[in-house]
Amino acid sequence: MSQNSKAQTITSDEEFMREAIRLSFETMRSNAGGPFGAIVVKDGKIIARGVNRVLQTNDPTAHAEVVAIREACKTLNDFQLTGCTIYTSCEPCPMCLAAIYWARPDEVLFGNTKKDAADIEFDDQFIYDEIDLPIAQRKIGMKQLLRDEAHLAFVEWKNKTDKIKY
Repeated sequence: MSQNSKAQTITSDEEFMREAIRLSFETMRSNAGGPFGAIVVKDGKIIARGVNRVLQTNDPTAHAEVVAIREACKTLNDFQLTGCTIYTSCEPCPMCLAAIYWARPDEVLFGNTKKDAADIEFDDQFIYDEIDLPIAQRKIGMKQLLRDEAHLAFVEWKNKTDKIKY
C-alpha cells in the first residue's frame, strides 16, 4: 500500500480527487481496509496520503482522513493544516469531520456522500443521533466523576502564561 508523502505535482482538483479515489480502490482490493482514501495537498503538491487502516492496525481511529492528517502534520511539523486542501473519496464521518476541524485545512473536497457510505453498510447516522441525545440517554454509559479535581487542570491552563494555543 503506497502511503508515502513524497511531493508530486498535479494540476487540477479532479486529478487530486482521482488520487484519493485510487487509494480507496487500492486499500479495498488488498483487503487492508474499507474503500476509503484521502490526500492532503499544499501549494499544488500532495504532502500526505491516507487509506483506511482500521483492519491493518486494529485501530478504529485509523480512517483515511485521520491517517492523512497525521502524516501531513508530521510532514509540515505543525499541528494545523493551514493552506492545505484535503481530498477524500467519501464525505467524512463524524470522527474525521471533527479531526478535520481541529486540523483547520482551508478546504475539503469529497467524492461519495455519507448516504453512499450508508448504502454499503458504513452508516454513521447512529453517531450523529447519539451526539444529540442527553448524556444519560446515550447507548454507551457516561457519567461525570471528580469534576472538581479535573477542573484544577483547566484552571491552571487558563492562567498559564507560556501556553501554546491551538
